[in-house]
Amino acid sequence: MHYDLSKHGALVERKALEVQTEYMLKKDKDSHQEKKKGIFHQVVERFSSIRRSTTAGDTADIPTQPCLADGMTFAEFNLSDAVNKGIADAGFVRCTPVQELSLPITLEGKDLAAQAQTGTGKTAAFLITLFERLRKIDKRKPGIPSALVIAPTRELALQIYQDGQILGKHTGLKMVAVFGGIDYIKQATQLREGVDIVIATPGRLIDYMKQKAFLPSRIKILVVDEADRMFDMGFIKDLRYILRRLPSYDQRQSMLFSATLSSRVLELTYEYMNLPKEIYVTPEEVTVESVEQSLFHVPKHEKLPLLLGILDKESWERVLIFANTKATVEWLTEKLKGNGFPVKGLTGNLNQRQRLKIINHFKSGDLKLLIATDVASRGLHVEDVSHVVNYDLPQDREDYVHRIGRTARGGMSGKAISLACDRYVYSLEAIEEYIGKKIPVVWPDESWFFSDKSRKIRSADQRRRGPKRRGASPGRRGAEHRSRKKRSDGPRSAASSSKGPSRGTKTTPARKKKRRN
Repeated sequence: MHYDLSKHGALVERKALEVQTEYMLKKDKDSHQEKKKGIFHQVVERFSSIRRSTTAGDTADIPTQPCLADGMTFAEFNLSDAVNKGIADAGFVRCTPVQELSLPITLEGKDLAAQAQTGTGKTAAFLITLFERLRKIDKRKPGIPSALVIAPTRELALQIYQDGQILGKHTGLKMVAVFGGIDYIKQATQLREGVDIVIATPGRLIDYMKQKAFLPSRIKILVVDEADRMFDMGFIKDLRYILRRLPSYDQRQSMLFSATLSSRVLELTYEYMNLPKEIYVTPEEVTVESVEQSLFHVPKHEKLPLLLGILDKESWERVLIFANTKATVEWLTEKLKGNGFPVKGLTGNLNQRQRLKIINHFKSGDLKLLIATDVASRGLHVEDVSHVVNYDLPQDREDYVHRIGRTARGGMSGKAISLACDRYVYSLEAIEEYIGKKIPVVWPDESWFFSDKSRKIRSADQRRRGPKRRGASPGRRGAEHRSRKKRSDGPRSAASSSKGPSRGTKTTPARKKKRRN
């Protein structure tokens, strides 16, 4: 079943795409992979002219210029004036693939399960649906939470809230972002004062549910964003706890977005959603040619000298460096500071005020160099990030796409530089298979390696192993060990022998008699 979309008008194109999508979705489960492939080819055929400009930047994030998309115009959806004004404020004119495929379904109140990566415009897709649908729902009481958006990380929840502030500016709907690390009482007060949309991470939301500050019984629309990340971060039990306390799936509209619609994610949709329509925007659409990718093969002990050389030779405006562990971020931050770079580290153990302060400094341009774990790779939107550096290759191939998606946003160009050492190079093959191409390799000469001028600091591996132990362990246990060893190895002194037998030695009658004499 095939349609030549290039020979028909816009209306016929959309109708053909709808028919093709319905046909593929009705296939047997055994042809699941073929289904995805078929829809992918239709999407690519329809949007092939814009792949280079829309796949790495996330159109849901608020750009400084209109988004470079070439799908349907938002005006064709007959949205309310209030929502159209918000779309205009955001600078959106035309849809990205996931928006064009999802909005005709969600605006009718149907459930949706979408495979969509960061950078596809999914945030705008579900926010526009929320604002449009909530204004039309009958018997909805303003000030009582009617829509719930669940996100896996605080950064993503905050980003969704900020995007919603612009897209929903003219709707009169009140929103609140609920996540840990911020004043507990203040957020509870905001919930009790009345809101229409709650954007939350699972843990803090459950706290308010138990305190009766948030009542889930009135929710009309549910959005689960980055469902695959919920599984990866161990939040699935919390998510199920929340979903079981919402109105029945046939009494609310549900939308789920995930980087992959794996079997475990689909099981979630079968259990808590009402026969959702499935759409696919595949990973090949997310990695773009506007990101100039390069790879350096380097021994582990030479990664820092090479990074110093890259920072010296590259013409950069703002750099985001990723490392795999908190210990590496802390160590690398100290090293770059010692070499004269004003840098901050962003890890998961910082409290929320510290994290937001660092992110805001990076967004404002006061901070030009940021080192982070993958906690910052999703939901972080910063304009003019010229370079992303993978100091460590990510062990999860999908994280590579999320990381490099922090540059080349809004149609701009950017560079993604990866250092492949002997420890993390094993993930390279999976990454290249996932993005569908080989990353160009650069072989640096000696001039690229700069000497480290900072003071000596224990490496990240040494920090993970803890303090170096020399000889016997310190403290009480070490002293007891030395005392026992001395008693067992050396002859007992006269003074010690005069004190009688050691503890645990059985005293014979002959010894007792000798001691009495």
